[in-house]
Amino acid sequence: MRRRVVHASCAIVIFFCVGTASQAQSATVAGRPVGIDVFAQLTQHVKRQADTDKQAFAIASQCMNLFYKQQRHKPAPPAVQQIAWIPSESSVLDAADSDAQEADCRKRYPKGLDDVRTDFQRTQALLSLSLTFYEFALVGDGDDNSLYNARELHDILVALNLAAEPSLGAAAHLRSLTAQFDSLHEARGMEALMAGMGKLYDQGYRVTTADKAHLNRVME
Repeated sequence: MRRRVVHASCAIVIFFCVGTASQAQSATVAGRPVGIDVFAQLTQHVKRQADTDKQAFAIASQCMNLFYKQQRHKPAPPAVQQIAWIPSESSVLDAADSDAQEADCRKRYPKGLDDVRTDFQRTQALLSLSLTFYEFALVGDGDDNSLYNARELHDILVALNLAAEPSLGAAAHLRSLTAQFDSLHEARGMEALMAGMGKLYDQGYRVTTADKAHLNRVME
């Protein structure tokens, strides 16, 4: 009889240990940051677009400066007496680069200043939106660990009026976020993006020192 009691007690202890271990494992899974790839892949997606926007904005800016300089500095009158001057190799390269840049700008903007002003404003707006969305993605990582936990992922989805049900899975959430960025970028939807940022601020999120440092690296 005593042996049965001992066996029963051991069974209870084993059951309790297994149950406790299962509960602990479940708690660990629940508390683990979800969508580890969501933060990394979302920021990479936005950064690729930001890099493209930076290049387009730089070209528009350079061409606008070139056209303004040409407008301010009219060709000088011919010299009274010709002076023999043999440019150095570096000067020849600089002149060639300048000629190539002017030819490229004329090809891109056949109407000159009118065309380039319009494109300058367009590329500036697109770059601003990309960088602001990148900042939004950083702000949503409230503890600055380059991961979205369940709460953070939920909050950034809700801030952009996207479905946030955990049952959808991290992959679906990532597709939803990247598609929303692409849509906002195409529409230059800065107002909607800033409304989303405001919702994060209402939840207590803020731009941190780490966020600023991260954003500065992207802007280089």
